[in-house]
Amino acid sequence: MPKKAITTPKAKAIGPYSAAVESGDLVFVSGQIPLDSATGKLVEGDIATQTRQSLENLKTILAAAGLTFGHVVKTTIFLTSMGDFAVVNEVYKGFVGEPYPARSTIAVAALPMGAKVEIEMIASRSAV
Repeated sequence: MPKKAITTPKAKAIGPYSAAVESGDLVFVSGQIPLDSATGKLVEGDIATQTRQSLENLKTILAAAGLTFGHVVKTTIFLTSMGDFAVVNEVYKGFVGEPYPARSTIAVAALPMGAKVEIEMIASRSAV
């Protein structure tokens, strides 16, 4: 089955990759940092603000594929500080519902453009 790139002008890639790729029933959404699509710059603010923007970017990409957070089966979150874990959980919980996707959270030394958070997702068209 051939793969298909999912793109939207509201979530531009900052490198040689697609915002998302569809393969069969699955849509693999690239990691999203808290970029403002209008300016192409990182959103200023605390971890809650950055997490919210990253999730809004993911929402836009999922919508471009005809999907919602209800289709997400796996999330990976990258944080520059595990001290932000509880705040990220609270913001995340406001976007995804039960049954929650499987999830991993990983501490990293740094993220592109100095972001504090990056989130990637895998969605399944048959998950809802």
